[in-house]
Amino acid sequence: MSTEPPFEQLIEHTLLAIEDALDAAGVEVDTRRSGPVLTLEFDDDSRIVINSQEAMRELWVACRAGGFHFRRESGQWMDSRGAGELFACLSRWVSAQSGSPVRLAAR
Repeated sequence: MSTEPPFEQLIEHTLLAIEDALDAAGVEVDTRRSGPVLTLEFDDDSRIVINSQEAMRELWVACRAGGFHFRRESGQWMDSRGAGELFACLSRWVSAQSGSPVRLAAR
């Protein structure tokens, strides 16, 4: 029996945590939300798009590094192809696209 909240709540919590982590890190990025989609837009007009795929129970990320699918495993969002945990991956990708070292952490 799962003790995690419904998928929609997990997504909402995760997207808010990403926004909070970006604010806490002082990253120069514009964020936009449209339902379960969070778009990060950088000064060079590049983007990272994070969106819910409810039917697959995944969180998808599209960025310069490629497309990634994250699934919940032991309370964390882990890439289905082994790239790692969501916030660690976002730290690398946001650093690369912003041009500044960034470490994002979940709350």
